Amino acid sequence: MQTMLASVARPMSEAALRGYLLCYLRCVSRVANPGRDRGDVPGWVLVTIMTAGLVTALWLVADDKLKELFNEALDGVVGNAP
Repeated sequence: MQTMLASVARPMSEAALRGYLLCYLRCVSRVANPGRDRGDVPGWVLVTIMTAGLVTALWLVADDKLKELFNEALDGVVGNAP
């Protein structure tokens, strides 16, 4: 057990420690100040609504064919294929 801990808990070089701390501080500052980088919220809302609309339209048009394909796939896996 002692050798396992010794191999895991090696001392870090000063440069590695600085890099680690810099990365940690950047991550913490992003979480602490989320308002600075909001991203494209209206764009994501538009993409989500358009995707839902496309799925609904395809579902309405191809409902019977999708059911048939799904049933054929299940029958092929279970072994009840004609």
